[in-house]
Amino acid sequence: MRIILITGISGSGKSVCLNALEDAGYFCVDNLPPTLLRALVDTRMQEGAANLAVAVDARSADSLAGLPADIKRLKDEGHDVKVLFLTAKTESLINRFSETRRSHPLSHRLRADQNPADRPTLSECILREREMLGSIEKLGHVIDTSGLSANKLRAWVKELVESEKAPLTLLFESFAFKFGVPLDADLVFDVRVLPNPYYDLALRPFSGRDEPVIAFLQAQPEATDLYADIRKFVEKWLPAFKNDNRSYLTVAIGCTGGQHRSVYMVEQLARHFQQTERVVLRHRELA
Repeated sequence: MRIILITGISGSGKSVCLNALEDAGYFCVDNLPPTLLRALVDTRMQEGAANLAVAVDARSADSLAGLPADIKRLKDEGHDVKVLFLTAKTESLINRFSETRRSHPLSHRLRADQNPADRPTLSECILREREMLGSIEKLGHVIDTSGLSANKLRAWVKELVESEKAPLTLLFESFAFKFGVPLDADLVFDVRVLPNPYYDLALRPFSGRDEPVIAFLQAQPEATDLYADIRKFVEKWLPAFKNDNRSYLTVAIGCTGGQHRSVYMVEQLARHFQQTERVVLRHRELA
């Protein structure tokens, strides 16, 4: 059975992911206590189901400790188990809770002797949840949803879970340093040292996927050298990441605005590695 386990920080988009998977034909269960995961899998197997998506989070904090062992057993039994851990920057989470006017799930976990007026603040709840889920974060692929629209998140999830079965999926992501480094990055490269097409008024409206910007950067010896260095680094260490049983490796390329240089570099690297690897592209700042 193909099992997608969705977990992560409250407000980071788990419901959006579940909806996307349900649209893709998965049987979805939200807020399942981890102790019931094995029983659910057995039941769905008996019913002849092929795809299952389950969301687990801090609402089941008391039974999270056994989740890593359960995942290992399911994999040992031959199930295709993928874990997606959703997270976001604290300021993004606070904005989302403010917009929806929902309270954080941990704000209701009061001790019997605790005064309701002493409930933890939203920031305290988020910090506590990060601590509770720290060990779970290492089990799968991390997706940073800071600043992402629901539509873009749905597209990313669909792209990941519908990828071909391969030892490792290589993700190249462009981003703008002024908006922060992606939380899900495994390797980060800074291409701000390259000449910036933004300062050419004729090139400014284009992105690194458009021919005028491509021609401009390909004419720069620094761009050619930096591309070669990044490519060689990834080629050298990719086998080690595969041997570490990684399902995903995210290579983030950053420039100032995330429109020209980083987009160009991601496109060039993806084109090269697509010849031999399963590759996914993300351009975080492009509309």
